[in-house]
This record gives sequence, C-alpha cells and structure tokens, in this order.
Amino acid sequence: MDRRFPGLPAKPRTAFFGSPAVAAQVLERLISEGLAPLAVVTNVEKRRNRRGAPTPTPVAEVANAHGIAVLHDPAALSGGDFQLGVVVAYGRILRPATLELFPFVNLHFSLLPRWRGAAPVERAILAGDASTGVCLMAVEEGLDEGDVFAVSRVPIAPGETAGELRARLAGLGAEMLCDALRLGGPAFSAPRPQVGEVTYAAKIGPEDLRIAFGEPAEVAERQVRVGGAWCTAGGGRLKVLEAVTVGDRGDEREPGEVVGDEVVCSPGRLRLITVQPEGGRPMPTADWLRGRARGGAKVVLG
Repeated sequence: MDRRFPGLPAKPRTAFFGSPAVAAQVLERLISEGLAPLAVVTNVEKRRNRRGAPTPTPVAEVANAHGIAVLHDPAALSGGDFQLGVVVAYGRILRPATLELFPFVNLHFSLLPRWRGAAPVERAILAGDASTGVCLMAVEEGLDEGDVFAVSRVPIAPGETAGELRARLAGLGAEMLCDALRLGGPAFSAPRPQVGEVTYAAKIGPEDLRIAFGEPAEVAERQVRVGGAWCTAGGGRLKVLEAVTVGDRGDEREPGEVVGDEVVCSPGRLRLITVQPEGGRPMPTADWLRGRARGGAKVVLG
C-alpha cells in the first residue's frame, strides 16, 4: 500500500482521470460538494461522425463549464501541486511513471475481486448476478488489484439496464468518494485486501450480444439490458432495444420463431418491445412485423 495515503490532508488537491458520462456524473458531484479537482485528464476530442467537428468527452465538457484545466497527457501533471489522483472510468492503464507522481484511488463498479477489468457492470448483468456494488480502491500497477478502502453493495433490480445500474453505482460511488476526500488521511488508513475468487470483466464485443434463441429467454433478456443486443432477420441484422421475458407457452415451436410479438426461446419466450432493423430507425415491434408476417408468413429470427 502506498505510504502516502495516511498523510493526506482533508480535502486534498486532486487530479481527476475519466472520460465518459458516468465519470462526468461523479465529477459534477465533486464540484457541487466543494471538492473540485485542480485539473482533469481525459481522452482527446473525437468526431462522432465523419462530417462533424471533434467533440470533447463528457468529462471535458463538465470541466470546461466550470473553468477546470483539461489535459490529455498525464505527464503534464508533473511538478504540479497535486496530492491525490482520482480515477473513474478512465479506460487506460496508468503507467508506473504516472503512479509515482502521487497516490491514486479508483471508483470501480463491482464487488472486487469479482469483475476486475473493463466491463464490470455489463458482465454482472450477463452473468445474472443478484447483486453488485462499488469499491473505492487504491490504484496499483496490476489490473484492479489494489486494496479497498470502502465498499457499497446493492441488489441488481429486475429489468435494470446497464446504463441505469451504472448511473446508480456512480451516485453511490460519488457519495463514498466525497466522504473520503472530506476526511482525508483517516479515510485511507485501514485498507482491506481483496478476498475471494477473482473474475475478469473483459470488454464486451458484438458476439457477446448476439442472441441465441436456443438458450433460455432470461439469457437473451440480460443481453438486451446490457445494450446492443442483436439477431438476424432475413439476412440482415435486427437490434433488439427493449424486451421482456414471458413464460413458456408449452408448445413445440422451433427456437427463434416469432409468435405475435414473442420469440420462442429454449425455454421461455422473449417479448420484443422495440427493435431497429439494419439501416433503419428504432420502431415498435408491431410496426416492424407488419410488413413481414403478411398472409400468415412464418418469421424466424436467427
């Protein structure tokens, strides 16, 4: 454990590392609580489409709105008046040279050591975990291997999407972080090593979200809740944006067959609420089916 933690003053001078909306949510809370960082380190501006101008990350947008310095290279912090680094969804491994600048803490959205890595919220949902949480942990050179200073456990609500769960965990984590920063060194004086089976939350890829209707309906519903779930329909991709499970109807139809607005799984059925055909816009499932099931034509998704 970094020996610099116990010596931190109350309300230490911080540098904030993060980029996406969930990190911006935490940054907003720090600012509102009078704990604004001296600078933020975030990803460089990117174009959202080919013709558009480069746009700053959500974290950079918040920082710019509050007059906080925005940096893209951690090396620019060298020689600055910083006492602590705060990391929230930064998306990059901090190099040893950066970790030597000052101690670092990270908000990680899982119950460590379960789901270390890039996609802990998504992996918890896909695995059907009943609960998850957020940890305030020390940053070390290994992947999410640092000791834990504080943890909050929450149940995963039925039907809760990854976006909803991530925002809820960010709120809890921001409160935890604010409490620790207000206290300073005493909040970091009793770190606890991670205990339990280690699992890794690899980045989510397209194949993780391809629905296999030969699997239980609950599995498909979890993929939809993560976001980006898809299947094939008539040779093209069909995104499933909203869906819920329904009970097994007791028939012997083949997996993937569409009956009304329900798709047969094994077991159970998945009721499609909103879909998006390839190259099209999101629409109610009934509208999408209207041109496909004329005259009782059989529709099968793959």
